[in-house]
Amino acid sequence: MLTTKRQGRWALVTLIALAAGVAAFFISRLVLAPEKPALPQIQPAVIPEYRPDVTLADRAGNPRALSEWDGKPQVINFWATWCAPCRREIPMLNALARDPDYPEFAVIGIAIDFREDVLRYLTETPIDYTVLIGEQDGLDAARAFGMESLGLPFTAFTDKTGRIATIHVGELHRPQAEVILAAVRAVDAGQITMKTARERIRAETPKID
Repeated sequence: MLTTKRQGRWALVTLIALAAGVAAFFISRLVLAPEKPALPQIQPAVIPEYRPDVTLADRAGNPRALSEWDGKPQVINFWATWCAPCRREIPMLNALARDPDYPEFAVIGIAIDFREDVLRYLTETPIDYTVLIGEQDGLDAARAFGMESLGLPFTAFTDKTGRIATIHVGELHRPQAEVILAAVRAVDAGQITMKTARERIRAETPKID
């Protein structure tokens, strides 16, 4: 049983790592030789216009659907316990979830990992926002967001109607989050269109290594 469990864990980790490696390989080829794109080219992620309504178990084992937070703009963070940049994001996401300047935003974590590993991690590292947990169903949730070939972490931002403003791939930092949250808030206030918000996010989100 222990061997089977370890094999299953490594299978899940290997699947995600392989997907990340494929993406990194093609991206590096494009960066190193932009004048002659390598073939075959990796297909860009197809991000849906609206947030998919996935259902996963929470830390208590209860099924929770993302539609539970309909009417609220959402920050949906995909992570895993074995992912170092995912772990580094947690204090910032905790602060964001508690921040009185952003009371309307629902922060939701989706752990693509083994349930027992996530529950053990949560006993050691407090997370102040809702955490949903999935193994294969977690991978399926990532695919529903259009993220089939990219690694963790990634974070989807939606407006209050569920439209996806952006998906930030890689570790999210507070200055980046604030640019995106401001754009989403402006959409919800009717000050700008979603098209303008997406353009603003692309232009103004700082690049942080």
